[in-house]
Order: sequence, then structure tokens, then C-alpha cells
Amino acid sequence: MFEGIGGWIVTGAMDWRGRVGDVWAAEWRRTDRSLADLSRHLDAAMASVAPERGHALDIGCGAGATSLALRTARPGLRVTGVDLSAELVAVAQARAGDAAGDGLHFRCGDALTVAAAEGPFDLLCSRHGVMFFPDPVEALASLRHAARDGARLVFSCFAERAANGFATLADAVIGIAPPQNEGYAPGPFAFADMSQVGAWLMESGWQADSAARVPFDYVVGEGDDPVEDALSFLLQIGPAARALAQAAPDERRRMETALREALLRYRTDDRIALPASAWIWRAVAHGNG
Repeated sequence: MFEGIGGWIVTGAMDWRGRVGDVWAAEWRRTDRSLADLSRHLDAAMASVAPERGHALDIGCGAGATSLALRTARPGLRVTGVDLSAELVAVAQARAGDAAGDGLHFRCGDALTVAAAEGPFDLLCSRHGVMFFPDPVEALASLRHAARDGARLVFSCFAERAANGFATLADAVIGIAPPQNEGYAPGPFAFADMSQVGAWLMESGWQADSAARVPFDYVVGEGDDPVEDALSFLLQIGPAARALAQAAPDERRRMETALREALLRYRTDDRIALPASAWIWRAVAHGNG
């Protein structure tokens, strides 16, 4: 979902079904770690509205963390996780173990197609999986059509780029020019504008219930050498990945040295956490969807 090898600018279906999804599957432990502080807020938001029974859809389920958390919180709720990457779905199924197939299912495919085929749903949720639809209103409307009247929608999305250290650090150290905002484009910060997202929800048949801004620690490194752990992670996933991958050897060494020095400023004991910010949205399906 980031730029580069594991990029969040490379967001087409073929990318996720190929190399991008493969990288995220290989790095699922560190990507889950990076979002763990946010996930506890999202999991609580889901649990606050999730029914005891019924059917839930996890949009862009990735390696399955959100589906598993929801299933744990509501054992009687049937949960379907869907993702474009077969490798990520395989990881999710492996993590679920014996629970997979017993009220917890993972599908490889397009979320809108699965939603239309397997609905109606009582809850739709997503951890950072909604920002990549080519047309957000059309996508949200399709999800509304797959939801029961009164169903709940809960999702997280990044706030503005300037509030997320994983992006601004790369901008400063690597010399990446931040993308210019020229209308909607799928990507990590596509849902950063609270007013715009609220309008999209209303237009697509959802009534926004709340939008909570959540600051969180985006953990990029841990262990005996958290700087090298962080550098290794950011070489695979993050705004610096593409620039480092494409740089000539001397320039790459310079970038890596600068990135190490910058990461040191965020080290606390055996951990490196960058400041980050996200929105957690809750919405209700209108009665005439």
C-alpha cells in the first residue's frame, strides 16, 4: 500500500495480486506491528457496534488481523475477510488455523464483487483498505447496497500526510517531493479530508455517526538493533522504498546513512516509533439503500 516495492502508490489490482501483495505478505508481522497501536482503537470501535450474530465483511483484510480481532470479540458473528492478494489471504488463513471455515472465511478477490455476491452484511469494516478505490462514492454505494438497512460501517484511514512521520521523514531525508493534491487519487492519504469523506458517505447512502482522530505510534523498528530493523522495513514498505530501490549505489548509501541518522532521533530503548495520525469512521446504512 505504500510507494515502491511494497508501495501505496502502486495500487492497481494487478499490483496487489502480484509483487506488492507478495511483499506485504512476507512483511505481515512488521506491518501488523506498525499499525498495532492504531488497531486497538479500531478493534474497540468495531466491537462497540458489532452485532452478536449476523455477517461481517472485512474489506482489504490483508494478513487477517482485523478479521481475527472481530471474530474474537464476537464469536457468534460470521466474518468474511477479502483481499486481492492470494499471498496475504494464505497468511490470514494460516493465522486463523482451525478457526478458518468455522464462521471465519477468507476470500481472494475484489471486495465489491464479494460484497455483492455474499451480502447482505450487518457490519462492514476495514483497517486502511478503503483509500484505494478508483471512485470512492461508487465503491461506498456498492458497499451500501450489500448492507442491511441499519448496518454499521467502521474503517480507519490515514489523516493528512504532514501528520504521519513515516511519510514526512522520507520526504526530508530522501528528498522526495510530496505529491500535490489535484483532486481525488487513490492512495494512503486519499481519505485524509474529513469533510470530503463525510460528503462521500452521505452521497453513497451512509449516515456518518462519528469520525475520531487518533494519534498513534507507527512502530518501524524493535529489538537489539532497532535502527537496522527499521531501515530494513522501510526499504520494503514506505515512501522511501522506491527512491532507495532506484538510486545508484553511491546515492543509495547516502540515503541509507541519512535515514539511519533520522531514525535515531525517534529511538526509545529498543524501539523506534514514528508519530502518526488516522481517522476512525463509524457510519450507519440509511434505510433506503
